[in-house]
Amino acid sequence: MIDFDILIHMKKDPKQFDWNFVGLDFGNWEEELLWVLDLPTTKISISELGWHLDCPFWEHDNGERYTVTLRDVLEKEEGTIMEQESVRKADTTYPIDIYFNKDKWLILDGLHRLVKLYEAGAEEVSVRIVPDDKLSSILSGEPIEMPSW
Repeated sequence: MIDFDILIHMKKDPKQFDWNFVGLDFGNWEEELLWVLDLPTTKISISELGWHLDCPFWEHDNGERYTVTLRDVLEKEEGTIMEQESVRKADTTYPIDIYFNKDKWLILDGLHRLVKLYEAGAEEVSVRIVPDDKLSSILSGEPIEMPSW
């Protein structure tokens, strides 16, 4: 179960964000390897991905990494112009790639599409679910470079 009170607290100060909550403990992946996986497309409720909105995945326009949340972009906060443009250009004809980890769906590819679909009022989104037995085929073997404030 997702503790939304934790997310609300972390939204106030992205530098206090608990990255263990996200579930990136399996390491980095290669998007190109993800894209070529032959996976079926299905639909899920956009609410199952809503927790991503309050995670500071993106870079501020000033170059400071891991300080901009998807919600910041939706609300057109200062310092989000570059991400707003990426959302505007996002092609929502492609499904969002997700993996189930730490009791929730984690987006591996498609954060900008999620924001665009959320902004458009979508209730469901097309996804490709990466099964456990395919995860190792997309992993790079490199750790994810997380912030160290």
